[in-house]
Amino acid sequence: MTAILTVTLNPALDLSTSAPVVRPGDKLRCDALRAEPGGGGVNVARAVGILGGRAQAFVARAGHVGDQFADLLATEPLDPVWFDMPGETRQSLAVTDRESGAQYRFVMPGPVWTEALGDRACAAIAEAAHEDALVVLSGSQPPGLPAAFPGALVAATAQKGARVILDTSGPPLRTLASASAPYVLRLDGAESADLAGHPLPDRAAVAGFAQTLVAKGLAEIVVLAMGAQGSVLASRAGLFHATTPDVPVRSKIGAGDSFVGGFALALSQGALPEAALVRGCAAASAAVMTDGTELCRPADVDRLAAAATLTRL
Repeated sequence: MTAILTVTLNPALDLSTSAPVVRPGDKLRCDALRAEPGGGGVNVARAVGILGGRAQAFVARAGHVGDQFADLLATEPLDPVWFDMPGETRQSLAVTDRESGAQYRFVMPGPVWTEALGDRACAAIAEAAHEDALVVLSGSQPPGLPAAFPGALVAATAQKGARVILDTSGPPLRTLASASAPYVLRLDGAESADLAGHPLPDRAAVAGFAQTLVAKGLAEIVVLAMGAQGSVLASRAGLFHATTPDVPVRSKIGAGDSFVGGFALALSQGALPEAALVRGCAAASAAVMTDGTELCRPADVDRLAAAATLTRL
């Protein structure tokens, strides 16, 4: 099995609870608070572990919240690689209104990075990566880090034959170039529309944009998510769409990270990209069936993958 190293530069201590109703002005009496280690790469590594694999998780840690984060991560099925830095690890809060079922998500800012700190992290990630590993850079990029960081990471880890799976948003997407392209670029619907500069209203538009990104050399494989309508995968070998049966939605937190975890684990086990697409879609659908910040459950993933539809476009 190919080794997996996930990268989380802006982790979050995820706190979740619920209240009878969420409205302004009132003192809201909440249920017991649930705390979990979060952040894109951490959740990807957790999903890999939940599904029977094992990933290294490179995590930037800061302050007292960072220490609490590390205590929680010690119970997860992954191997942490810590990168200590100044500041304080961020927190996020999700509150579910039980009356309406609506979920309110509040995300705090993390520590501000410098370019020098980013250079140190890039070198440390390259050192931690195994030969020919899959390196997953997932989640929001922390403030202060240059937008070109993903390209620098691709270059640094390429010396070990590593392949980068990039799942991020904002300015880093607009700095991608063929000279420093990741192996896989994964975007959700809003990120795809933002990068395209216009809405992508249907599967044909999504598929066409995915093919355009591959033709431009911005990644060998492009995966564009379409929410409940599944995901499209484009590469020079073909164009595919995968979807799973409808499922009851309890919480959308972690669906994208579960997708990347299931997708990366399948690739690491030798699956073809289109087969990995099915596993990723099944993991994402399974994640929305769980409460709060809980990720996918293996039995749900297996059942949904078996019932999934894979179409060659």
